Amino acid sequence: MIFSLFRKDPRRTTIATLYKRIATASRAPGLYAALGIPDTLEGRFEALSLHMVLVLRALRQLPQPADEVAKDLTDAFFRDMDASLREMGVGDTVVPKRMKKVAESFYGRAHAYDAPLNADDGEALALAFGRNVYGGEAPAGPLARYAFAADRGLKAMDLDTLLETGPTFPEPETFA
Repeated sequence: MIFSLFRKDPRRTTIATLYKRIATASRAPGLYAALGIPDTLEGRFEALSLHMVLVLRALRQLPQPADEVAKDLTDAFFRDMDASLREMGVGDTVVPKRMKKVAESFYGRAHAYDAPLNADDGEALALAFGRNVYGGEAPAGPLARYAFAADRGLKAMDLDTLLETGPTFPEPETFA
């Protein structure tokens, strides 16, 4: 009975691997060097949020059990954010308040990026990236082109491929 507590859950391992691949893609040097995402804590959050939003969008269009994968992946993202806050020394009493802000930021970005991606509106997406990622009103056209290419590529993948080989993202340098 007690030994069952120490067995690896294959579903959890699959989600952890998928999340790790997304996080790794969000740290691609080209995102920071070529596309100019600030290499700061906030910039890293923006890059990770963007890649999570793109994968979650692709999962929404796939058949069952993609919605369960999306839920588990979102849970993994927020567990990672919680652990990161604690690792940075945020106290236990403050973590829930910070997590609420993280959740609001993440879902706000998902909402802000979803409509332009659905409408193939590069100008609106570039403006949203300019505000959220770069903190200004100048549009972020290269990042928008990167996001459109990634979105198309992810939507061409089936669930098995996404889970087995992970999401593939374009080279950021090609959009600079």
